[in-house]
Amino acid sequence: MPAIPSAPRSARTRSWWGWGYVDAHPDDAECAAMGALLPGTLARPLPIPRIADLPIGRPAMTPPPSLAHLVTDDPRVRAAHAMGKAYRDVIRALRARPGRIPDLVAHPTDDRGVADLLDWAGEHGVAVIPFGGGSSVVGGVEYRGDAHRAVLSLDLTSMDRVLEIDTVSRSARIQAGAMGPVLEEQLRPHGLTLRHFPQSFEFSTLGGWLATRAGGHYATGHTHIDDFVQSLRVITPAAAGTSWRLPASGAGPSPDRLFLGSEGALGVITEAWMRLQERPRHKASASVAFTDFHRALDAVRAIAQSDLAPANCRLLDAGEALLSSASHDGSSVLLLGFESATTPVDDRLATAVDLASAHGGRADEPPADRDPSAASAVSAWRTAFLRMPYLRDGLARMGAVVETFETAATWDKIPALIDAVRTEVGTAALKATGHPATINCRLTHVYPDGAAPYFTVAVAGRPGDEVAVWDDIKAVAGEVLHRHRATITHHHAVGRDHRTGYDLQRPEPFALALRTAKDALDPHRILNPGVLLD
Repeated sequence: MPAIPSAPRSARTRSWWGWGYVDAHPDDAECAAMGALLPGTLARPLPIPRIADLPIGRPAMTPPPSLAHLVTDDPRVRAAHAMGKAYRDVIRALRARPGRIPDLVAHPTDDRGVADLLDWAGEHGVAVIPFGGGSSVVGGVEYRGDAHRAVLSLDLTSMDRVLEIDTVSRSARIQAGAMGPVLEEQLRPHGLTLRHFPQSFEFSTLGGWLATRAGGHYATGHTHIDDFVQSLRVITPAAAGTSWRLPASGAGPSPDRLFLGSEGALGVITEAWMRLQERPRHKASASVAFTDFHRALDAVRAIAQSDLAPANCRLLDAGEALLSSASHDGSSVLLLGFESATTPVDDRLATAVDLASAHGGRADEPPADRDPSAASAVSAWRTAFLRMPYLRDGLARMGAVVETFETAATWDKIPALIDAVRTEVGTAALKATGHPATINCRLTHVYPDGAAPYFTVAVAGRPGDEVAVWDDIKAVAGEVLHRHRATITHHHAVGRDHRTGYDLQRPEPFALALRTAKDALDPHRILNPGVLLD
């Protein structure tokens, strides 16, 4: 087929230290106004960090002439690749304590470049940190420790093309460095979509989604990136390989599953054949309010265990609903959305609303002159959802500790799990800071057998000691999750921040197999050291 033109990249400037675009960050006045709502925060915001204030030394190594055209030691580029975008990363940048900054950043343009860089790094003991959009919130794209002579950040974003589209099988071969918008713009002329829209969609790559087993925006059905994979191509220090394109297979353990979620510790995913869908033509949404959060949980379970398969089935507790302006009367709010490429979805939405109403829900009734698909609570939540990471960074500038963590558990454990997190994490936050914390919860994904609660913690921090405060709070959260047999992460990956919880969750025979795979595929132990295993 004819070559597929690449999509233009955004001309807006991305922040090197915080979330998203520089021009979308809250200004000082907005930061101060937010801080005033959280007692105990600073009187004025911390200044925007400057790269000139960071401890960026000379690179410990230089690449050979054959690779020099792929590599840079520019301080700004190195600083932008030093960390992800977790609260820990943002506050460390604000305090000019970024940790070890990579010595070099590479931008390979093809598989040969990736392989050559890995060969050089293995020969010289250089740690290689695969890097996509840099939106990791679990310490997945930084180097910790001092066991390697130098650190190379391997940025895949120059490999961002949709290389082939198979319209008969409705799939596409896509390079791993394609950012969400770049990918979708190349699919749009064909009426197709990958239909994977995480909150980080603008700032993350296909390879990053695959390496972290990312979850998308959609609440039911195919929401994890795993569900869309037909085939992967992976470059490892030992060898390169491509799995067969197949709709399904029973031929032994899946080769793709070894690398999905491997977080760059076993190899570098350079391209993938992905299953596509037609773009939706029919959409409908509604909101349902509840005065009793536990009855709302029952309503969500009933919908999840039906055959309705909503695209959005997101439950916000009263605090989360207030924060996103979905409700101002203390109600919890269930956001429902349906979509289809082929058939109207209004009947499915009406049935879901009836199920919710049977559990005590009060359906939103939009005025007759307003489009029902633009229900106010749904629209307000969508706007707040995209804005929230920017506001978190603004509160961080006020010395607040504002961060999230997510999990998943079976339905029989969900109510007690949520109650325990609110109680025990709240107690830990008060002990660590001397201030009461706000702890909100929402369900982001629901399944017939369970759900994924997503928690937000906000509390005034101890000035200059914010990272330690969050680490203390997060440790208690991890203990609660483990005690309730809830996963340490549903869709944010393990990285370095979740290692303790992952080690407890992982069966020992699988840990043995993973360590053996690491030894075979990465004999010099250069790929993302400390992620998943030591």
